[in-house]
Amino acid sequence: MINDSELIRLSKEGDLDSFNQLVENFKKPVLNLAIRMLGDYQAAEDASQEAFFSAWRNLGAFRGDGFKTWLLRITANVCHDELRKRKSRIFVPLDNDVLENQCMQTAASPEEHAIRIEIQAHIQEGLMSRLNPEQRLAVVLSDIQGLNYEEVAQVMNCSIGTVRSRLSRGRARLRDFLVEKGTFAR
Repeated sequence: MINDSELIRLSKEGDLDSFNQLVENFKKPVLNLAIRMLGDYQAAEDASQEAFFSAWRNLGAFRGDGFKTWLLRITANVCHDELRKRKSRIFVPLDNDVLENQCMQTAASPEEHAIRIEIQAHIQEGLMSRLNPEQRLAVVLSDIQGLNYEEVAQVMNCSIGTVRSRLSRGRARLRDFLVEKGTFAR
């Protein structure tokens, strides 16, 4: 198995098979970010493809070790462009199949499975309806993708203090929304 650094080197030399392996290695976090930012599975798939295409075109500009961070930044930019095109923040629910696939592996019982799907749907609705795109991106990168503050700051091209502020406000707005929905108690 070739490591990501070697795949990046080979890809920069024009090896499409190596880049395709990078796509396989990073398609899940890229698609997950796009789904959470756009709220629509088909739009997220399109944004993911655009992000990978942009990464391929601009691979020569990549410097350093943080390929995942660089790729998520490209994805975030593609999503921001899509949101600007829409000029609205109307909630478009995820397909039930997508939610079920995300929950299926961790649910212990059918009841728990149903509860997890409902909670995920409420979280997605809150992300789309209550958080501005910058807060949404910070929350998704930190709390869903698991990036640390420094990595989030790199993806968002801002300071760690700005990340903390956006996370604090975004989490508070999401928490308030989930309390209103009855998903969580105060």
